[in-house]
Amino acid sequence: MNKLLTALFALAVACVTSVAHSQVPQAAPKAAVPAPAGAKSIEAKVAMCIGCHGIVGYQASFPEVHKVPMISGQSAKYIVAALGAYKTGDRKHPTMRSIADSLSEQDMNDVAAFYEASGKDAGKTLGDKPNKEPSPQVAALLQKAACVSCHGANFSKPIDPAYPKIAGQHADYMFVALKAYKTEGNAAVGRSNGVMAAIAKQFSNAELKALAGYVSSLDGELKTVPEHKFR
Repeated sequence: MNKLLTALFALAVACVTSVAHSQVPQAAPKAAVPAPAGAKSIEAKVAMCIGCHGIVGYQASFPEVHKVPMISGQSAKYIVAALGAYKTGDRKHPTMRSIADSLSEQDMNDVAAFYEASGKDAGKTLGDKPNKEPSPQVAALLQKAACVSCHGANFSKPIDPAYPKIAGQHADYMFVALKAYKTEGNAAVGRSNGVMAAIAKQFSNAELKALAGYVSSLDGELKTVPEHKFR
């Protein structure tokens, strides 16, 4: 009898202990720490870019035929500012507006950082001044436009990273961009920037083309880097 009572008592204690343990709140599982952006996420974010900006010599046909701008080596802060302007409509361009609309702020920062890094060339050093002197006519235009006050004396070291490097950029692209600052009342074409609009409107299209041609001829840090690793 004593053995039976002892066994029953032990069983009762075990059951109570088991129930009590099951009622103790368990620590919540730790939230998963988001993994840093890896190659695949970057691939997805720049997938819409490489079809134009990752092909050497690629030409767009809107609003006229011109080479798409080189963005490898461009300042990340400027790329973010440009994408933001397309997203808000301050820069009118149907294709770029659609792309910018699909990007979050973090996406823009990641894409911009990728392209800034992809153009870095440790062995390349630019002088503090342009490697080529302008003609007297172009020199007068540059002085009137005061380009160096924002884009730097060599046109590749802007005073603020939010301004673009323009030395060596495609001349036809710069010409189209400059004309866009002059455009008004067009739902699909135009750029809203008070400073650049005031500057561009001082010049004829022929003068803008001359400015773009000279700046394009200079040594710069911009390039097109084919992204074969993403294909």
